[in-house]
Amino acid sequence: MEVKPKILIVDDEKDLCEILEFNLISEGFEPTVAHSAEQALKLSLDNFDLILLDVMMGEISGYRMAARIRKEYNLSVPIIFMTAKTEENDILTGFNVGGDDYISKPFSIKEVVARIKAVLKRGKQDTAQNRVLRFDELEVDLDSKIVTIDGEMVSLTRKEFEILGLLLKYQGQYIAREEILEHVWNDDVIVTERNVDVNIARLRKKIGEYGNNIKGKSGFGYAFKK
Repeated sequence: MEVKPKILIVDDEKDLCEILEFNLISEGFEPTVAHSAEQALKLSLDNFDLILLDVMMGEISGYRMAARIRKEYNLSVPIIFMTAKTEENDILTGFNVGGDDYISKPFSIKEVVARIKAVLKRGKQDTAQNRVLRFDELEVDLDSKIVTIDGEMVSLTRKEFEILGLLLKYQGQYIAREEILEHVWNDDVIVTERNVDVNIARLRKKIGEYGNNIKGKSGFGYAFKK
């Protein structure tokens, strides 16, 4: 199963946002648009894989928003700044407040897409180096296929393990039942979405208090969230 990377576009130029949104959809991304930092900060920012962030906006600039994302929200979501400000000090400011890349306006859509893919690829490489998924004292070792809570092993079936790994990998994002079926039961012929619900129920019991972090939402599926 391939989950589309979720991109948040934050820019007060509505025409530019429409162009970016259209082209990112064409490239296989799932974009969301906010026309101000204030609007963007009301969203669940931990649900996004990358943020395209304009610098010069209303009351809260892109720099201030990025600083809040890093310091107040403590999020590591990649940020690419978009701005006409191209002086060296401006670029350094962008990196100092937590930016991962910098695109100068005006830009080509091809450049934006290339930069996004490059930043996401770096993130995947970093993730590949750490094959242990963690949430507080819950750990899932993808290589040894071992789940532990407070250092104690938890016995899961293969399906339960794969569901938990999938939910932790895309922590905070709702994954539809049909997508879970495709990922976990791709070797079976006759299965239904009820299989997902049954295994989720068993998984919740086996992981104790962390079972409360598996959230179900009608029409959206399941997510592992705080």
